[in-house]
Amino acid sequence: MATATYPPPPPFYRLYKDYIENPNSCPQPPPPIEGTYVCFGGNYTTDDVLPSLEEQGVRQLYPKGPNVDFKKELRSLNRELQLHILELADVLVERPSQYARRVEDISLIFKNLHHLLNSLRPHQARATLIHILELQIQRRKQAVEDIKRRREEAQKLLKESLGTLDGN
Repeated sequence: MATATYPPPPPFYRLYKDYIENPNSCPQPPPPIEGTYVCFGGNYTTDDVLPSLEEQGVRQLYPKGPNVDFKKELRSLNRELQLHILELADVLVERPSQYARRVEDISLIFKNLHHLLNSLRPHQARATLIHILELQIQRRKQAVEDIKRRREEAQKLLKESLGTLDGN
């Protein structure tokens, strides 16, 4: 019995046999997935929502609500993180068996910092997009100016050549 090195192609390739003559003969792609779906055994959703810290089972160290001063809270958590790291170093020197609580506190601070930074991602994406669009506008304006300048140079050369031809 002979075996093939590669398996045969899937049978749906036959759906595309007339594609060169008629590109509309092939089936339409499936619609985009909306809502929840399962991929490799994990449940995922197409909704891009940042889960709250409570939903993740983490205590929130900064005030709740829509009016959070991100700059102030990030600085506060950063100072608290520095303090806890110094305390961890002190505990490791004096009482090495009691380090676990300090490490948990540091982990909690890092999770809060991470959550605050992730809640700023949409703003960062919007600002980046605005910057990219502004650069594109600037490049297009520069290209238009360059075209106008070259058109004026070409018109000037044409006038000079017409003047030279009329003068002869």
